[in-house]
Amino acid sequence: MTFTYEWRGDFGNAAVEALHAEAFGHGPTATDWHARLHRHSLGWVCAYRDGRLVGFVNVAWDGGVHAFLLDTMVAREVRAAGVGTALVAAAARGARAAHCDWLHVDFEEQLRPFYLDACGFRPTAAGLLALR
Repeated sequence: MTFTYEWRGDFGNAAVEALHAEAFGHGPTATDWHARLHRHSLGWVCAYRDGRLVGFVNVAWDGGVHAFLLDTMVAREVRAAGVGTALVAAAARGARAAHCDWLHVDFEEQLRPFYLDACGFRPTAAGLLALR
């Protein structure tokens, strides 16, 4: 399988929403991904196979040296093909090129091997405050 990866790549809202719904187990919503990303993100990485969006990750930031991975998602049929790892690597390159010093990620316990082992993140102490 051949995949291409593009920093700040072109995407359709419906394609990102379909990936998000599949990755996070919810029904489709009317999220305007273009508006959200252009308003709040440093960048994003799109993974394509045969011109179809099969992976995506959002890179939010603080406007300074901290970038944050959000919404890493890979289409079910290409999981275990290295797409997620390549998305994260491309996101790190994009954040580094933007002069960020740190790339943060929060994840659920079952994703620990992916982020720590496959992608090279190291564990840190962090906190979370539920707002709802």
